Amino acid sequence: MSITIRGSYFTQIEIEKRQSVDLFLCYCGTEICTSTSSFGPAVRSQYLIHYIIDGEGSYTVNNKTYKLKKNQGFLICPNVLTYYEADKDNPWTYMWVGFNGVKAQTYLNYANLNEENLIFKYSNDDCLKNYISEMIKMLKLNEVDYSNELRIEGLLYFFMSKLAEVRKNTFSQKNYKSTELYLEKSIEFIENNYSNNIKINDIANYIGINRSYLTNIFKKNINISPQEFLVNCRIDKSCTLLKTTDLSIKAIATSVGYSDPLTFSKIFKKVTGDNPKGYRLKFLNHTLD
Repeated sequence: MSITIRGSYFTQIEIEKRQSVDLFLCYCGTEICTSTSSFGPAVRSQYLIHYIIDGEGSYTVNNKTYKLKKNQGFLICPNVLTYYEADKDNPWTYMWVGFNGVKAQTYLNYANLNEENLIFKYSNDDCLKNYISEMIKMLKLNEVDYSNELRIEGLLYFFMSKLAEVRKNTFSQKNYKSTELYLEKSIEFIENNYSNNIKINDIANYIGINRSYLTNIFKKNINISPQEFLVNCRIDKSCTLLKTTDLSIKAIATSVGYSDPLTFSKIFKKVTGDNPKGYRLKFLNHTLD
């Protein structure tokens, strides 16, 4: 971890980059700009959001210039050439958050931020400002421990949730591409709860739609029903347990959401063509060969 301070008002804090994490902070900071302040043209290796807390400035990307002011913000995407500068008469003060992660773009999509839509406005309250300030404060402690790391990541998630909240309040459900979100959340619910005795109605209730609409979403997007997806998920998990553990068939059935091992065995055979015991023996024999 390194801390860089420029002048009396500029603070930038960088953290070692991590791999295979859904969302993580790379750096954050704030600057009171002068009439000559600018940056670029340059590219970044991570996502970067600037949020303007006072003044004005301009942001240029893909041969287009955006004039921006207080309570607006702009997204810089990785490996995209950008340039931004403070207004000569009313230079801006802004805060920024640099981040990355395997789900970074997904979370930005929730806020309708992408290469086609780089500008946002947030004037509801001081939450964005406060979250960044708290991240800076935490990192200035220069204490590397799990509690601080979790708090920093939590603040980043809160920051992203506020951006998504703006979209929720601005766009209709139709424009929000709600079916994509419903599908994603349904799959997430199944993968987190397949070991429980969940029904399709439980999934529909969780995301707030009726069962028939949920079924339509699954069939339209992945060509199977939610019931088929749930069964496939359970059988796939059971195959892994059969191959990697010596758990009994009954224990495996319970582990993947079936209270009755006979029902589990019947469904397993229907999906794989083998009963659980036979599947395990074939795997063991193949391994020995």
